[in-house]
Amino acid sequence: MKYIIYSIMLLATSHLLAQNRQEIFLADPTIYQEKDTYYLVGTKNRPPLGFSVLTSKDLKNWAVPGNQGDSLYMILNQGDQTFGTKGFWAPQILKEGTTYYLTHTANEQTVLTKSHSLMGPFRQGEVGPIDGSEKNIDSYIFKDDDGKYYLYHVRFDHGNFLWVAEFDLKNGEIKLETLTKCFDQTEPWEATPNYESDPIMEGPTVIKLKDKYYLFYSANHFMNIDYAMGYAVADSPYGPWIKNEGNPILHRSIVGENGSGHGDLFNGPDGQLYYVYHVHYSEHQVTPRRTRIVPVIKTWNGKMNRYDFKVDADQIIVPKQVSE
Repeated sequence: MKYIIYSIMLLATSHLLAQNRQEIFLADPTIYQEKDTYYLVGTKNRPPLGFSVLTSKDLKNWAVPGNQGDSLYMILNQGDQTFGTKGFWAPQILKEGTTYYLTHTANEQTVLTKSHSLMGPFRQGEVGPIDGSEKNIDSYIFKDDDGKYYLYHVRFDHGNFLWVAEFDLKNGEIKLETLTKCFDQTEPWEATPNYESDPIMEGPTVIKLKDKYYLFYSANHFMNIDYAMGYAVADSPYGPWIKNEGNPILHRSIVGENGSGHGDLFNGPDGQLYYVYHVHYSEHQVTPRRTRIVPVIKTWNGKMNRYDFKVDADQIIVPKQVSE
């Protein structure tokens, strides 16, 4: 009898633990590290409009800050001194001095907001997009060794194409005379027939190692099961970019889940490079998209005088939200 009671209690406890560790559904995710804490932000799948944050010490277990249980901790709210009424996508966080910058998409425009706290609220002094001359999304601010900033982003022109321009961070403006298209759709993996669409290349992340610039990007429509990620290399933040012959390095054939892409690189424990990204909900359903984290292995290629990158698909992390 005692054994039966113990078994029932164990089963109930296991069920409760399962309830308290739920999978995370953030698309277009980014992870920002400060000291020993990681901050996860992404495109939410439920109201209110804006961006919420989860924190973690180990990349596996994530929680809402401040012991708020299942409630959201919003770092940016629609209508709170910030541009946009819909389509809050693809956030990125940058710190300069004592100021945190959150760049994101709203109303299919790139927006820059500021806060003196990583926990927000992020707002604008003058409400408006960075460049309202045409639709542009999926922004990433890169700071070069000489202190110059560059805004990598997507501009619409019968498709989604990656562009870069020198960026005035203080005034939140691009230098229009420097606006440069990164590259066109040229590779078969960037346009598979599983979902017909105009050319789409998006979700940029840029890093610099040993004087080489590495531009990581996703291609195909996000609803395509072959949505995937690859990278290109250049000697200048403007290019010309040489696409990696081994692209894509993140694809359903590698990680085992459809629609894998549009994320961000970050350094994890012991300096290990990671990529946080999203995948389709299931083999037959796109949304809500699930969040994933995978280690990235970089290897020096002496012949090409650059690094080669691949993901360690055997060590994929499925981050879970832990409720108090």
